[in-house]
Amino acid sequence: MDSLSRRSVLALGALGGAAIATGAAQAAAFGNPDQPAEGAINANPAGLSDPGPKNPALYEQFPSFQSPPATDIGDMQLFWGSFNNATKRIQNGGWARQVTKADFAISEAVSGVNMRLGPGGIREMHWHRAAEWAIMTNGRCRITVLDTQGRAYVQDVGVGDLWYFPAGFPHSLQGLGPDGCEFVIVFDQGDQSEYNTLLVTDWFAHTPPDVLAKNFGVPQDTFKNIPLQDLWIFQGKEPGPLSADQEAVASAGLPPYPFTYKLTASAPIKQNASGILQLADSNTFKVSKTIAAAIETIKPGGVREMHWHPNADEWQYWIKGEGRMTVFDSGPRSQTADFRPGDIGYVKKSQGHIIENTGKTDLQFVAVFKVAEYQEIGLSSWLTHTPPALVEQHLNITAADIAKFPSDQPGIVPE
Repeated sequence: MDSLSRRSVLALGALGGAAIATGAAQAAAFGNPDQPAEGAINANPAGLSDPGPKNPALYEQFPSFQSPPATDIGDMQLFWGSFNNATKRIQNGGWARQVTKADFAISEAVSGVNMRLGPGGIREMHWHRAAEWAIMTNGRCRITVLDTQGRAYVQDVGVGDLWYFPAGFPHSLQGLGPDGCEFVIVFDQGDQSEYNTLLVTDWFAHTPPDVLAKNFGVPQDTFKNIPLQDLWIFQGKEPGPLSADQEAVASAGLPPYPFTYKLTASAPIKQNASGILQLADSNTFKVSKTIAAAIETIKPGGVREMHWHPNADEWQYWIKGEGRMTVFDSGPRSQTADFRPGDIGYVKKSQGHIIENTGKTDLQFVAVFKVAEYQEIGLSSWLTHTPPALVEQHLNITAADIAKFPSDQPGIVPE
């Protein structure tokens, strides 16, 4: 039998999916267009077993890796990562773990850190060569930062709040009672690490005492008790009232824009019965010049519509629920992966993707882009804003049916 062309297979599928036998397996039907046919639906059942060896705990977490949809095709750089299998560095005041480009090769634009500070726990005063963006996922934290004009900013942040520190701006973080805090940091460089930050204690310890004395205009013995090793994350005393700390640093005035933003309290850019999309980019979070971010909540059965981002890669941190993402690229290439809380996803610029809530509870993740302004193009919007006769000829779908497609960029659609 002559090989069926992709067009012929799709046409058969549109007419009802006539199956064509190929030995013990069943060949491509609608939704399985490739030759040779992909997926378990087209396989000899005798060849589907996986007797091992295997790690059951890992194996069961990735059903889409074990049995991909028949529409998956080709090779694609792994776009699943996780903080769950990242090593924690634990100190007296808390812990941190990170996923950089060294651990997650696809993540060229940004790196991520998951950090926990106990009540009073301090991430010591420091700065980075990269800009720092963060979202609070648990508890409360007090942040301090100084801008290049000597203006200080002190604020308390809670769950769903953001902060942003431009590259080189010195800052500190402290967990507040009663539970301390946990948050996720994103740096706007893929190779930025928590372990190559510039720490105030390191600089003091590696500057001669007589030079310190000249710099600060005090006797050398002022520095006799400074730490000789950096503190990184250490246990401190819980701070007093926020107003007292703000007043203590107010002499130079306030920066023109706040370094924090209440993302989950902001007005949604999209909201319907299937979910909510909330956005913070430089249009609303003025200080955030290199990072735009959206927090996306998808109800059970909901789907984040097929779309792509033309101006930036997308780094994702999955906060709650269970989901499945399929990523599409030229080739064709298409692959599907499963995600759970603590996992990280990554989609390259302009790659198409769709996300489904596969669980019984709300799915929520934050999507981060190394860009000042958020941009998105939805597939349904494109098709409904192209002359219908042209779309008909591409897809063999009638203009009447195309007119039923969502044309208002809903963002999240029902099952």
